[in-house]
Amino acid sequence: MDKKIYKRIYKKIKKYDTIVIARHISPDPDAIASQISLRDAIKLTFPKKSVYAVGTGVSKFKYYGLLDRIDEDLLENALLIVCDVPNYARIDGVDPSKFKEIVKIDHHPSNETFASVDWVDENASSTCQMIIELLFNVPLTINQKIAENLYMGVVSDSDRFLLSYTTPKTFKLVGELIEKTGIDFTKLYAKLYERPISEIRFHGFIATNIVLNDSGLAYLKISNDDVKEYNVDVATASNMINDFNYIKEVIVWTFITYDERNDIYKINIRSRGPVINEIAAKYNGGGHKFASGIRMTDKREIDNLLHDLDEACLKYKEMNEEQQ
Repeated sequence: MDKKIYKRIYKKIKKYDTIVIARHISPDPDAIASQISLRDAIKLTFPKKSVYAVGTGVSKFKYYGLLDRIDEDLLENALLIVCDVPNYARIDGVDPSKFKEIVKIDHHPSNETFASVDWVDENASSTCQMIIELLFNVPLTINQKIAENLYMGVVSDSDRFLLSYTTPKTFKLVGELIEKTGIDFTKLYAKLYERPISEIRFHGFIATNIVLNDSGLAYLKISNDDVKEYNVDVATASNMINDFNYIKEVIVWTFITYDERNDIYKINIRSRGPVINEIAAKYNGGGHKFASGIRMTDKREIDNLLHDLDEACLKYKEMNEEQQ
């Protein structure tokens, strides 16, 4: 990593008296933890600066900290920092065009450059890992709460250090974080993994009803009635998708849910072999090679997507058989 990037980001932070930190729509723990941790570190270091973390709140993630409300019309000379956002259109909570400059910190692969300072590390386990790295290389203050948030973000996005983009660097940074701040990380897992009984029963519904093709593609179309019947949130299925890793017969799996409020289909895809982010990009989605997502408005496109994923599984199986 070119260490000049840390200095460039810190220079922008020092330059602006008003800083807004945003992340992607439909946030996960990594997105929220990274933006709140960076906000709090800047505020601790520069108490006179106005620093805000914005976006639609998620009640189940409120333990990371509260988000801020701002009047964008008052942001005449402000810096926008976007965390965990691969695409301009996925920035939540603000109009990026109203800002003087943009800094981007993200670990998703993307061909879209929209920031004056663009730090993308596809080898990082999470954006929280990148924030830890930044805080260790510039004079920004870190306290125990910030450290706890960052640890939970890394653990969540790496699926407890199980995913392939967990590297020795991940463990080195997390180990240093624990050593420097003395956080009791064992007490944090309840916040990440404790669930109400309704979600456990919904998990059983998914396991019972998931469709498995001969190709190794597993999928489930979850209706709004299913969500209501089990009294869970529309985002619950996406939060459970990593639970279905390591099923012997499955190499790609996807959950499709319908968000009635926004009239959109939310599709989460995971893979244990075939590259799926290229397929997701075909449907205006994106993500990592083996973990991607799509927001789709045309229901008819869902079957086309499933066909493409099925074909990818078949090709992957054929390739492996030829190599054996």
